[in-house]
Amino acid sequence: MSDLLRFGVSTVQNTLWETLVKRWRFIEQVGFDLITVADHFTLPYPSYVDMPWFEAWTTLSSLATQTSRIRIGTLVTPITWRNPAWLARQALTVDHISHGRLEIGLGTGVHWDPGHSMTGIENWTPRERVERFGEYVEIVDLLLRNPVTTYHGKYYKLEAAHMQPPPVQKPRPPITIAAMGPLMLKYVARYADAWNGVGGISEDSLEEVRRKNKLLDKYCVEMGRDPQTLRRSYAVYEGKAVFSGEPTVLYKSTDAFSEAVERCLDAGITELIIGYPVVDKQIPVFEQIAQEIIPELRKRYH
Repeated sequence: MSDLLRFGVSTVQNTLWETLVKRWRFIEQVGFDLITVADHFTLPYPSYVDMPWFEAWTTLSSLATQTSRIRIGTLVTPITWRNPAWLARQALTVDHISHGRLEIGLGTGVHWDPGHSMTGIENWTPRERVERFGEYVEIVDLLLRNPVTTYHGKYYKLEAAHMQPPPVQKPRPPITIAAMGPLMLKYVARYADAWNGVGGISEDSLEEVRRKNKLLDKYCVEMGRDPQTLRRSYAVYEGKAVFSGEPTVLYKSTDAFSEAVERCLDAGITELIIGYPVVDKQIPVFEQIAQEIIPELRKRYH
């Protein structure tokens, strides 16, 4: 799957429902491949916890009915919020509602997320999150592949968990894992259809992407997997612009976008996730990128 260059848009559900629907329809209309929502109790930054916010998976299921072609998912679902069997059931449901367009994004989440103190959900240490993750993703994989699953692990236990109907997608909806450290990257090599990293477009950031891609290649070979079967996804995150409302580098011009994409591709990326513009005046550039620049890039690099 990794030989196809894809472009996605990450959105945050911090606006009126009608605006969110309009935004998703627009993103699909201009030709992107993938669209995602964020999965937190609130936007996980102290200055923004009181802004409007919709829950990720109910939002995803509803927005699936408002689109028809574009693939959909979370970027990403932290394992702390949901039992893995319940998450698999939610994913199965959205896969059917979307007629087989779901992609499941999973990660450990962040220890400093204020949603834990707000909800009373246990806030595991970073180490425990990583330890749990191996069992979590294995359970999700098993449940979505098999009609009945029994599992006895250190952290999770399932007894004859039934999953019917089977997913629309075979053998299951694709799984994307957000990973940074060596153990998480090994989970990627074993279970994921795509690896997702996040960062800027500086040379230091992209050199780190190259390093992780080399590790992923190594782990895939050690596990008997062809590294080319693993998509390499990268979410461009410009934190300063997001929180200040300043223009993002990607949308300064079509040339700036093309240059950024080429640098990411050179680092081994086959799927680029960009944020929906935080400044309205950049929407025309965003639209031009989707309708003119991305089709040209696809032709050039496929």
